[in-house]
Amino acid sequence: MSSKTRTVLTAGALAIALGLGATAQASAGAPRSVSGKPSDDITRIADFYGAYTDAVLGEDRGHLGQALRSHYLTPAFQKELAAWEKREHADGVLRAQNVPLAWKVTDNGTTRTYTEAVVTLTWGNTTTKLVVDMARDSHRIFHIGDKGVGRK
Repeated sequence: MSSKTRTVLTAGALAIALGLGATAQASAGAPRSVSGKPSDDITRIADFYGAYTDAVLGEDRGHLGQALRSHYLTPAFQKELAAWEKREHADGVLRAQNVPLAWKVTDNGTTRTYTEAVVTLTWGNTTTKLVVDMARDSHRIFHIGDKGVGRK
């Protein structure tokens, strides 16, 4: 076989392979996108739960999870959460002893002073809904519970 024939066959094989790859990618569906902005409280709550879940799954002896708590939670709520965790023997952010497989954050309304979101955590066929309140001025979480601060 001549080198010219090998070059043509190689080019043809490469074109077929690239064409199949493009077809496989296209059949996987449209690209997904996620957007947000740091000034938006719902985005910040979603960012926190995404990063926190990743950190807890990563098990870095709690360093990243603790750093995220320090950044996103008010100091007073961090103390309240520590007391809850000691009493309940569970992670206070997740309100569970294990890590969910998925999470979803939904806007639940805004007042003059705070934004409320419902965080749905999913473990297989089980879901848990938490209400998270974030101060609008500091953009820090000051409450996580079954009900929001306005509905205690």
